[in-house]
Amino acid sequence: MLKNYRFGSIEAKGKTYTDDIKVIDGEVVPDWWRNSGHRLAAADIQDILTADPDILVIGKGNSGNMAVPDSVADKIREAGIELVAENTGSAVETFNRLLDEGKNVAGGFHLTC
Repeated sequence: MLKNYRFGSIEAKGKTYTDDIKVIDGEVVPDWWRNSGHRLAAADIQDILTADPDILVIGKGNSGNMAVPDSVADKIREAGIELVAENTGSAVETFNRLLDEGKNVAGGFHLTC
């Protein structure tokens, strides 16, 4: 589903995005912006939590500069969702692998730093 990730760009479902994206129930949610930019907050992923995937893959940026605070990770796990947080290149590979395995997976991908 996700292809050609490079700093600042990703292809999803045949369309190229240059702003951060989320993928929920197989649908791309473009222009994902977080309240604190490089720090994930629970409110930034409320729609993902509501969708109740089994796994949430977070792409923390090319160099991993987007932080996933322990409090947010705990909230995700308390919702019964497995969290995978990696640099975006690795996160894209993980997301695609899980999707190919038939897992109920959602994602949030920071495309730059």
